[in-house]
Amino acid sequence: MSAAQERTLSIDAGQRVLVVTGKLAAETVRRQLDVLSAELKFQYHLEVLGISVAALMHVDWIRRKLTVEGAFDCLLLPGWCQGDVQLLESDLGLPCLLGPRDILDLPAFLGGKRRETNLSGFSTEIIAEINHAPRLSREDILREAEKYRDAGADVIDIGGVPGECWRGVGDVVRELVQRGFRVSIDSFDEFEVRSAVDAGAELVLSCAMRNVEWARTLDVEWVVIPESPQDLSTMWAAATILQEAGRKVRVDPILEPVGFGFAASLARYFGVRRQFPDMPMLMGVGNVTELSEVDTAGVNFVLAAICEELRIGSVLTTEVINWSRSSVREFDVARRLAHHAVNQQTLPKHLGAGLVMLHDRRVNEMGEAALSELSGQIRDPNFRLFAERGELHIMNRDGYWRGADPFALFDQFSQATKLDASHAFYLGYELSKAMTALTLDKQYTQDEALDWGMLTRPERDRHRLGKE
Repeated sequence: MSAAQERTLSIDAGQRVLVVTGKLAAETVRRQLDVLSAELKFQYHLEVLGISVAALMHVDWIRRKLTVEGAFDCLLLPGWCQGDVQLLESDLGLPCLLGPRDILDLPAFLGGKRRETNLSGFSTEIIAEINHAPRLSREDILREAEKYRDAGADVIDIGGVPGECWRGVGDVVRELVQRGFRVSIDSFDEFEVRSAVDAGAELVLSCAMRNVEWARTLDVEWVVIPESPQDLSTMWAAATILQEAGRKVRVDPILEPVGFGFAASLARYFGVRRQFPDMPMLMGVGNVTELSEVDTAGVNFVLAAICEELRIGSVLTTEVINWSRSSVREFDVARRLAHHAVNQQTLPKHLGAGLVMLHDRRVNEMGEAALSELSGQIRDPNFRLFAERGELHIMNRDGYWRGADPFALFDQFSQATKLDASHAFYLGYELSKAMTALTLDKQYTQDEALDWGMLTRPERDRHRLGKE
């Protein structure tokens, strides 16, 4: 790395900065520079070279592609740019520097203020279904509704039991509405639907040709589905009948599970949006989140992104199976990320929204030399614990022990030191966290909770030895 690459940028008022970037990052960089140039009183010109990903640039390639027109005080390159920057300095006769690797660090790099991203906006409504509500007590239904609302749901959907008629649905819907909930009813049973609508339900899932004749008599908004997902003609026929009766509709072409036409069902949503740019749509995402044995955060984000780009105004989601237990919260975060990315034309990364849960964004390590030096400087009996490079590292004034097996490691240092029960419990707890961090490539910091994104449970500091 050359001396030019190690410098940071100090900009004086009135200076002119030439900034090089790639196509994907261009608009994000431009927005950052617009604010910073006004704040710091400098001028800039953004040169977008013919490459999509700025991180793939190399100095040798830039020397062939970049033409500098006009006078500048310095050149700022993408932080991941490879090669000897001094060669470019010699060619151009002006200072050339690498910027930060993270675009969001650009304000701090240039001496400005880092601004928090506003993720308050979204455009996709979350309808959270309480499945098999007739099987639950009134208290359980209210508790589920509160949980979903706290997680970000906009509408609480009351799911019936196919083939049964729930006589108490009206009372439950009425109480939910009185408590300030927006409510929908998920049933094909005419009595259940009429009772729910009379009690204040604002949306009915669903209408198809099989129930359209009585559905058209109810003054409520309907979600219209096809009799068969492979043939949308019945969906359009039912929607037309409802619209002619003066009813509001949103259509659902049906998202099918992976292995049963998932890609084809996505194509149907695309086709509806192309053919009818303003038609309200709903997507039931549970057929993918509930029926795919994978962690749901990433799945929910991709589905939220599809909804944002296709302007699908609402989703129906559930939390029945255990791996989907945080789906409502996940989709709430995901819809905000997707909305920001699409509307700001920026990549949905480094926004700190909490969907990175299994692994961490980055892991910092002390390194071999630093750990060895630290172990030689410790003069007290307190243990320092680190997890990096595939091993657990624990040290105090009595020694430095390391290894990949926490049980063997505990045997080693417990024989060399005196441990009472509280110390043993504390170290066992910390070793367990550290081993989890090693397993999942997460950052381990002694006495701090592992970062599980939006699911993190902060730890009180009372467990640290020596504190009361």
